Amino acid sequence: MANQLFARKPLELLLEEMKGENRLKRVLGPVQLSALGIGAIIGAGIFVATGEAAHNIAGPALMMSYVVAGITCIFAALCYAEFASMVPVAGSAYTYAYATLGELFAWIIGWDLVLEYAVGSATVANGWSGYFQSVLAKVGVAFPKILQEAPIRYDTATGAFVSTGSFVNLPAIIIVTIVTIILVKGISESASFNATMVGVKLAAVLFVIFVGAFYINPANWHPFAPYGWTGISFFGKHVAGQADPSGTPLGMMAGAAIIFFAYIGFDSVSTHTEEAKNPQRDVPIGIIASLLVCTVLYIAVVAVLTGMVKYNLIDTAAGVSDAFKQKGLGIAEVIIAIAGVAGITSVLLVMMLSGPRVFLAMARDGLVPRASSATSIRSSAPRGGRRS
Repeated sequence: MANQLFARKPLELLLEEMKGENRLKRVLGPVQLSALGIGAIIGAGIFVATGEAAHNIAGPALMMSYVVAGITCIFAALCYAEFASMVPVAGSAYTYAYATLGELFAWIIGWDLVLEYAVGSATVANGWSGYFQSVLAKVGVAFPKILQEAPIRYDTATGAFVSTGSFVNLPAIIIVTIVTIILVKGISESASFNATMVGVKLAAVLFVIFVGAFYINPANWHPFAPYGWTGISFFGKHVAGQADPSGTPLGMMAGAAIIFFAYIGFDSVSTHTEEAKNPQRDVPIGIIASLLVCTVLYIAVVAVLTGMVKYNLIDTAAGVSDAFKQKGLGIAEVIIAIAGVAGITSVLLVMMLSGPRVFLAMARDGLVPRASSATSIRSSAPRGGRRS
């Protein structure tokens, strides 16, 4: 029994299974995979979280926070890239764990991933609903109160669940339905839709960077690290640098810890390894390229934002759009709003796209019902023939 729990799946067996009839079509190239990574990493938070972190945690030194967090992520990204090139099948960390640690750890990691994508998708859909409704409110359109959000929500101030007065979050249901329809159409259509959403938000980010650069005042970058360069705590115990009255660390390193979560998403590229045209080449390119592109964009946005407005005057609720409004560029608010909707949509699409790939891999191994391993004709590669 113990031997079975820690039994590993040989690489030769994984590769042999790729010759089965339920393998997926290899239709994704490096550009599409990179777009999936960027789609998962960059959401509306690039226009909001950057301002909040700069104002409250690190000041202009948040630029270095993104560098530190990016360097940390690159090591994990290289591991994913190495595994993906060695094991070009669906499943991501679940498959890698099965090949190296054994069935028990694979089962745990597999369900962790399934829950991550499922709960993450629900959270992002809820966030999309709130953001979309805030955009509609700017033009005087509003959903009925009964359809605006979930019936109950957790109030962090009181530590209890409270009634919202709504019956159902209709906008969240609508966007999940739309994304599901797109995903059911096929991986090619899903990747194309994601590329469109990514294109919209990248255009907005580049607008912010290149237009905002003309309004930078270098004096706003001084002091560069007003909260210091450290800000470190272990298990809630502050050990270095400044801290706010509640004991929360402040400084460049503290900023790196906070915005580290902005990079979550690049690992989703590895769930599509089985659909890459040349996984040994394309998946590593997709993982590394998406991480590097997003790191550069995050740093550039922070540089522009903290250069346009003094760090302690940045609006924590809508830092980027407020900075442009202060400079008389109200049109930026519209552009950022559109990019925000597109950004959250692409994040939701990639999360809903990645989860089933992990479930598929688990079903093939019998860790969930094997019926879940069946694929449609549109999704599967032709048996014994070339993939379309």
